[in-house]
Amino acid sequence: MKLSEKTLHQEYRYQGKIVNLRVDQALLENGATALREVVEHPGGVCIGALTEKNELLFVRQFRYPYGHVVTELPAGKLERGEDPLEAGKRELLEETGAVGEDYQFLGDLYPSPGYCDEIIRLYACRLKTQGENSPDEDEFLEVQRIPLEQAVNMVLENQLPDAKTQTLVLKIDHLVRQKKL
Repeated sequence: MKLSEKTLHQEYRYQGKIVNLRVDQALLENGATALREVVEHPGGVCIGALTEKNELLFVRQFRYPYGHVVTELPAGKLERGEDPLEAGKRELLEETGAVGEDYQFLGDLYPSPGYCDEIIRLYACRLKTQGENSPDEDEFLEVQRIPLEQAVNMVLENQLPDAKTQTLVLKIDHLVRQKKL
């Protein structure tokens, strides 16, 4: 098995500010064809900022697609071609008023690889300073500090259902336990 598919044709059905939707015709390795719906997304970044007391900075905000408030680590969309670490630093400052130091790249997250090409870059850092946040004009959020141990329990009890937040909380906990962060 080659485990590959070849794109035969692409048709854009929607091109928006954040996402594009295209429908592709793909050639499968057995010679058959299949339709593939793909949401194109420029990618994102998520930052776990840890205080000296091992608290993580979170934001609470209303998430329209779900219709309720979601507690998550600071994150944001990348502009096409933007450096992910610089975008993460920007989002951390805008959303929480914080500046980090000793940034560590903790990998890529594919939130939904069955239909979307989005990649979220995950970073951890130690909190250097924190002032007032300055969110985007269409962004309304509350900043919270949650102890790392409590955040891990919240992940395990499904109180933090956001995938990028769950993954990053657990990775940061692992690094802290190994004294690598």
